[in-house]
Amino acid sequence: MIPRKLAEGVYEVGATDWNIRDFHGYSTDLGSTYNAYLVVDEKIALIDTVKKEFTDQLLQKISQIVDPSKIDLVISNHTEMDHSGGLPELMEVIGRDKPVYCSSMGLKNLRRHFPDWLNLQQVSDGQELSLGNRTLQFLETRMIHWPDSMFSYLKEEQILFSSDGFGQHYAGPERFDDEIGDAIMAHAKKYFANILWPFAALIQKLLDKLIGTGLPIRMICPDHGIIWRRDPGKIVGAYLEWCRQQPGREALVIYDTMWHSTETMAGQIVAGLQEAGVKAQPMHARSVHRSDIVTAAFDAGALIVGSPTLNNGIFPTLADVLTYLKGLKPCNKLGAAFGSYGWSGEAPKMVHEMLAGMGLQMIEEPLRVQFVPERESLASCREFGRRIGQALQKS
Repeated sequence: MIPRKLAEGVYEVGATDWNIRDFHGYSTDLGSTYNAYLVVDEKIALIDTVKKEFTDQLLQKISQIVDPSKIDLVISNHTEMDHSGGLPELMEVIGRDKPVYCSSMGLKNLRRHFPDWLNLQQVSDGQELSLGNRTLQFLETRMIHWPDSMFSYLKEEQILFSSDGFGQHYAGPERFDDEIGDAIMAHAKKYFANILWPFAALIQKLLDKLIGTGLPIRMICPDHGIIWRRDPGKIVGAYLEWCRQQPGREALVIYDTMWHSTETMAGQIVAGLQEAGVKAQPMHARSVHRSDIVTAAFDAGALIVGSPTLNNGIFPTLADVLTYLKGLKPCNKLGAAFGSYGWSGEAPKMVHEMLAGMGLQMIEEPLRVQFVPERESLASCREFGRRIGQALQKS
């Protein structure tokens, strides 16, 4: 509940959600934060708010610095409810007539979300707003990760308030990159893979544009997770790499099983991949959360998915993972499907079609085994994995 000073007159005043464990289907085992920032100058600006349930925490933090009624204006970088939910209650406290600055799409969203008495003021890309001795510049960043998204840049302090860009779902005692070190990068990659992956090409262009402006950036302040003050270039460099979506030389074998037959197949396929010199990892869909499977899939060069047939269809856990993965638009990956069955055996073909529909390069016909795999079938599974490994090595 203590605000963090980032620079003279600049503070982080957001909220920590220690107990959230699911964020739109994304596992948040360590919670999350809803960061908001206060800039105290001749005019006092609040950059973003918090999830509605945490508005009291926001106001308590602000009150340790200034009387909230002294805030002159609010910046809404992103209108998703974890950053704008507290806006109406906040405005009741600081004054209904005070302006809320947002992008053109942000204005449309806020009008649909909230009461029409909000004093919404549209800003354009590159527009500046003087706070007195300091100046905020607005940078439109559509699809990081909503159409309304924008960054705000405090010119004199060289601080970039980056909305959902460069964030992580992480709530811990550390608030800065120099306090947690490289351990934060796994959380940052999971965030990118599960939220920003479908927009990688657009984000690449936006990053090129941002770098092209030549704006010096001393600190990056996202709306979730830690603040990058020691080495903001590290996360920018990571985003540039992730946006390229270069496939790795690892294979991921995602499966579920009813009576261990598909599991046995998965084990032999992994062995075949390893014999081909490929690092391979099996992931049991009922034991690993979909968002962690996707994080591993982001780095993999081959996705091999195995499902038993249940009620003439894909096993439910695999259907869940594949539906989630489809929305993230994976690319530059090899794909293959396998599975066991008792009577009809449709699932491997259906998995194959789903992976092909996502744009994966399918290099094998679906591999099916009826009932319990025996010696010949096990050898076929091993060879299946070996061929995929060889193809991955050549790709």
